[in-house]
Amino acid sequence: MNLIVATYATYATISLVLTFWVARTLHRTGARFLVDVMNGDRDLAEVVNHLLVIGFWLVNAGFVALALRISGSVIDARAAIEELAMKLGMVLLVLGGMHFANLIALNKIRRTRHQEKQAGFPPVPVDATALA
Repeated sequence: MNLIVATYATYATISLVLTFWVARTLHRTGARFLVDVMNGDRDLAEVVNHLLVIGFWLVNAGFVALALRISGSVIDARAAIEELAMKLGMVLLVLGGMHFANLIALNKIRRTRHQEKQAGFPPVPVDATALA
């Protein structure tokens, strides 16, 4: 197997394992935060948590796939390691950026709900016939 194929395989494997680990960690540790964001509604928080994990996976796996191509030649182990480090660094930056974007959005929702609660706004009733 030549070095470029080995670099591709290593990059894809490490990137997807990192994405899995980060998604699993965020799913597990973010559950309490989401319950607070959803005003104590554990069922809604769990659904949102699963949806966030799916979106996280789709975006990151898509990025990993799009960033797979190596434009130059990989002639030795040093070039392979440098290429791999650059690609993994990009994946880690995207993972971190997505995490912080989610935190900012969810914290904004949380603050808005807490402000509405303190202002005394009644919750909007759900029309069951509109959902059917």
